[in-house]
Amino acid sequence: MRLSDRLERIAAKAAEVTEGYVADVGTDHGYVPIELAQRGIISHGLAMDVRKGPLERAKEHIRQYGLEDVIGTRLSDGICQLQDHEADTVIVAGMGGELVIHILEEGRRFWDQIGHWILSPQSELDKVRDYLVEQGFAIERETMLKEEGKYYVVMDVVRGQMESLKPWESLYGPLLLTEKNPVLAELLQKEKILCESILKGLAGQESESAGKRAEELRKQIRWIEEAQHEMQ
Repeated sequence: MRLSDRLERIAAKAAEVTEGYVADVGTDHGYVPIELAQRGIISHGLAMDVRKGPLERAKEHIRQYGLEDVIGTRLSDGICQLQDHEADTVIVAGMGGELVIHILEEGRRFWDQIGHWILSPQSELDKVRDYLVEQGFAIERETMLKEEGKYYVVMDVVRGQMESLKPWESLYGPLLLTEKNPVLAELLQKEKILCESILKGLAGQESESAGKRAEELRKQIRWIEEAQHEMQ
């Protein structure tokens, strides 16, 4: 089985930190726990999903690889059906930022029990990072990759303290900025060009909505430039 670059990066992050017990939330096909089991990295895995269809696909793949004794499946809204001490590492990937926050919020009782949370939100990264700061989490490591024209972030999150983030740090990641991540640098330049192009197209429009949009774009460009400055 060959993982996509995104799933490979998620699996690699989990492999670095797990003590052998992983729960994969929103598992879809179950590929990440299967990969970790095949490598001998986990002694027990849980493939969890809120939808029956994906969970059935995961069950079938687990059977195909003969891993029924290592990986269990469980219908669950987030980690609501996770039991105490079933996982030392939880993967929450492939969903929007608001849903990632919802899953963390609903799983409060596990916050001090789970050693590592591997998070890969597909949107609203600023909201996720601000939530982590507010709730006493720290991003220990963060990486960014590009796959099929889309940009993805993978975070390794632990209990701890982070300083309040500036707006551009919330958007683009303080560690990615400090480490001068080349994929982020590419994204910043691409977003700046796009914002400037849209702003140019609004020139001369005098409606209230156009004015508000122009101001939003100028603010976004300022934040992109602040991020670029930090990466110099």
